Amino acid sequence: MDYFERKLDDKRRLTIPTELRAEFASGVVLTRGFGDYLHLYPQLVWDREVEPALAGDNIFDEELADLNVRFRRGKISQALDQKQGRVVIEQHLLDYASISRDLVAVRVGSYWRLGSPDKLM
Repeated sequence: MDYFERKLDDKRRLTIPTELRAEFASGVVLTRGFGDYLHLYPQLVWDREVEPALAGDNIFDEELADLNVRFRRGKISQALDQKQGRVVIEQHLLDYASISRDLVAVRVGSYWRLGSPDKLM
């Protein structure tokens, strides 16, 4: 599955499709994307791919510093509710991506982009 649509419930919870839940068994990381959307990572992907990419040693690398601010500011890590397959999306992240209730998720390699239907469709 490379794409799904969902409605958030009243508690800002996103239900992950049943066939994708094993992918997020290690946990979920939500963070701001490069545009008006969010990134949804399985915890293992974040730990293996994103964290090492952000951990550069050059303190004078402005591009890396900007990436660190973008990806770490507002980052949420949490366990997936395995019984219901839900994850809570914090209000500040929903505001950043202009997501109200309807949401679209599109797979981009090893992570998912989450956004409002008018921006990702």
